[in-house]
Amino acid sequence: MWRRLCNFLFGQPVPGVLPARVQETIEAQQLHSERLIGWVQLVLVFVFGTLYAVAPPPAEMAEFRLEPWALGIYFTFTLIRLVCAYNDYVPNWLLIISVIMDIGVLMALIWSFHIKYAQPPSFYLKAPTLMYVFIFIAIRALRFEPKYIVYTGAAAIVGWLALVLYVVLGEAGETMVTRNYITYLTQNSILIGAEIDKMISIVVVTMVLSGAVVRAQRVFRRSAIDQSAAEDLTRFVSREVADHITSADRAIQPGDGESRVASVVFTDIEAFSTVSEKLTPKQLAEILNEYFTAMGEIIDEFGGVIVHYQGDLMLITFNAVTPDDTHAANAVRTAMKIAEVAGSRTFGNGHMLKTRCGVNTGEITVGAIGASGRLAFTVHGDEVNIGARLEQLNKEHGTYVLVGENTADACADLCEFAPVTEVTVRGRSQPTRVLQPL
Repeated sequence: MWRRLCNFLFGQPVPGVLPARVQETIEAQQLHSERLIGWVQLVLVFVFGTLYAVAPPPAEMAEFRLEPWALGIYFTFTLIRLVCAYNDYVPNWLLIISVIMDIGVLMALIWSFHIKYAQPPSFYLKAPTLMYVFIFIAIRALRFEPKYIVYTGAAAIVGWLALVLYVVLGEAGETMVTRNYITYLTQNSILIGAEIDKMISIVVVTMVLSGAVVRAQRVFRRSAIDQSAAEDLTRFVSREVADHITSADRAIQPGDGESRVASVVFTDIEAFSTVSEKLTPKQLAEILNEYFTAMGEIIDEFGGVIVHYQGDLMLITFNAVTPDDTHAANAVRTAMKIAEVAGSRTFGNGHMLKTRCGVNTGEITVGAIGASGRLAFTVHGDEVNIGARLEQLNKEHGTYVLVGENTADACADLCEFAPVTEVTVRGRSQPTRVLQPL
């Protein structure tokens, strides 16, 4: 019952222990919040100081003035906190002292009013300066830790209670206490109920803000986990695919996809099995990482998106995930440069990794396939199958880049193509012409 009530009030908690990297992200945000709080407080000091400087002092005011001292102390301590925040040093004890300092200076300033204006102590209980308490409580909400809001509210209640007791138990004694509201408003009297109302208001504001921050804190932690997961996702799939998945209006389901005209490039390393037989698993991984890094730079140069790795094979798309009006031309450029670079340099300890490429253009389906608990984001369709078949045909014809007729037609103004062969794909009655870019 208690857990259900807490979940209703504050939202669902984050299950388990937060990963260290997520905790580091949250701590960085909290540190940024402390810097923001410091700047807000400096602005408040400037505003209060300006108002004090331009406001003409009343003729009946005594010589005693605590405002310059209060503003000076508040400015100095705020500046120290801000410097500590920019030096990444904001321990809990410093924050607690800061809360006590904020409220303590404010309460001392309010207390001084009866001396400043030569009035009985009950005079300061009617000062509107008490409203600044709510500013200090609200400022603490900038940091996503409700305990500091509670500390500020508690310090304000203790401070105001002390001021009330000072009046009740002071020289004036019980004669200053009244139950008449009009007398309270028109004379230097104290109405206990009114002071209780003020403290209740502080308690309510503190509780509401604390509850709101707890809810926001739980949402923030879940968002931090989601953001970290999205960043990790970009290490396993391209950023474009990760953005497509994370920005979807609803959770992607098996079979979700859309048809569009796009271009695909299949790549495969020539005689890679022979190369891998001579290498240890660690050496093989290092060479592949170097190879994929070099190829990835080429793919990024022309706006391609890698949607699939399988061993040494890559499936690259153009206009499937990100818009590209010249996708066919960019696919051919990518394939030709991959073949050129892979055939002109070595990887690892002098290994040549010549690469064959198959390029095809047509209507494909972009989306998720698999079971509901495990999905793969990929492209599929006849045109994709033709692209894979074109890559394999390179071995038969001694070529390194072959393109389908749709791609060649779309790139007729880019370069010349020589016919190589024709291939009939399962499910089609008409053969597809295969060409080689010259």
